[in-house]
Order: sequence, then C-alpha cells, then structure tokens
Amino acid sequence: MAARIADTASVDSAAEIDVDVEIGPFSVIGPNVRIKSGTRLLNSVTLMGHVTIGHDNVIYPNTVIGGEPQDISYAGSDTQVVIGDHNIIREGVTINRGSEKEDGITKLGDGNFLMACCHIAHDCKLGDHIIMANGALLGGHVHIDDYASLSGAVAVHHFTTIGSYSFIGGLSRVLHDVPPFMLCEGAPARPRCINIVALKRHEFTTHVIDCLAEAHRLIYRAKVGVDPAREILRGNGQLVPHVNQLLQFVEGQQDGRHGRSREIRRAA
Repeated sequence: MAARIADTASVDSAAEIDVDVEIGPFSVIGPNVRIKSGTRLLNSVTLMGHVTIGHDNVIYPNTVIGGEPQDISYAGSDTQVVIGDHNIIREGVTINRGSEKEDGITKLGDGNFLMACCHIAHDCKLGDHIIMANGALLGGHVHIDDYASLSGAVAVHHFTTIGSYSFIGGLSRVLHDVPPFMLCEGAPARPRCINIVALKRHEFTTHVIDCLAEAHRLIYRAKVGVDPAREILRGNGQLVPHVNQLLQFVEGQQDGRHGRSREIRRAA
C-alpha cells in the first residue's frame, strides 16, 4: 500500500517515506526525515531537522519533533532525533534533537506512551514502555529506563537518571536520580516506598518484592548505608539480582554530584 499523504500536507521531496505511512492534513515534513511503515501522523504534525521514526507509531496533532535544542551553546550541527516502534505521542508533545555535548542524538525507544504536552529536551535517552502523563517535562540529558512512569506535571532536572519500574507522583520536582523499583514524589521528590503496583503488574515474585521492600527500609528508613545493607540482605538470603541492581544504582548516584550520577559526565 502506498503512503497516504493529505493534499494539504507539505512533504519535502527528499524525505524518505515508506509504504503504508499516513500523513494527515497540514503536517510539515522536512527533507532530512525518515518515516517507516505503519506510522500515522494524524494532522498538523511538524517533523524538522534530522528525524528517524520507526514502525507503527501514532503521532497526534500539534506535535513538533526535531526542533533545535533549547541550549544557548548549540552551534547548529546536524544532530538527530531517533524514535523506535509502536509509540503513542499525543497532542502538543515536543521532542528536541540532540546537542553537540554528547552523541548528538535524542532517543525514544519502543512502546512508549507520551501524553499531551510532554517535553523531551535535547540529548534525552528514553527506553521502552515508558509512560509520561500530561505536561511532564524533561530537562536536557535525562535518561529514563524501561517501564518507568511519570505522572502529570512532573519536572525533571537535567542529567537526572530515572530507573526502571519506578513511579513519580504528580507535580513532583525531580532534582535527584530516581532509583529503580521505587515510588517517588515530592518537591524535591524522594523515594517513599517500592512501586508495588508495577512490580505485581509485571509479575515480580513475592520473594523479590519482599527483598526490594527490605532494601528500601534499610537504605531510606534505617539509613544504614549501601555496604551494610548489602551484607544484611546477603545474610538474610535477600541479595537477589534486582536488589543488586538497586544497590548499584544508589552507589552510582552517591558517587555523582547533587544526587545525580550523570553529573560526573557533565563535570568532565
């Protein structure tokens, strides 16, 4: 099936549009854009700069992807946005392309759901199956791991890392890395408990959930420190791989600056 392009859409002749792509009315597609099969741009979507979009995505009206990074040091090089497959990108989302400060790529993986008016700044790297609710905002260089969820109007400081299977409550101000498997909220956001809803939903065993809950208690309530917590958990038979992942994340966070492990990279 040939691509379906509305008469009122403006598609540069140099753009690479696969078969079975739908480009709705009043959309604007620049010359350095590649769109793979099955993707639908409903209407009034703008793709500018170097943008690659994978298969079977649905992009809603007034979304702008590939705009220049909002970074005063940006020098105009050919940086990119790369988007994977099966993403839903709702109304008014903005995704800026990378800057020269890292690899020049802003990246979104597969199976993500970005609700209306989210912003993904330059050089962000998002994994798979992430949910960002309405108005969630990412500063530059933010990394989000698989299956994380951000509630509405969450604002994330640049160079923050958000761990897998974590949840951030609405209106939170995220200044520090968010550990995997944790529920965080507040201004600034802090780990409050394990994200038990997501863990059960993704079929973590009762034993693993109990181990993560005890790790949370030791680190964030008893505040015994990572190394003593590791030994206690090992002695109790609770040092399972997911707990090791959590402890390694916290160690990296503590080795960084301002509660963000990736600040080491910026300082370098």
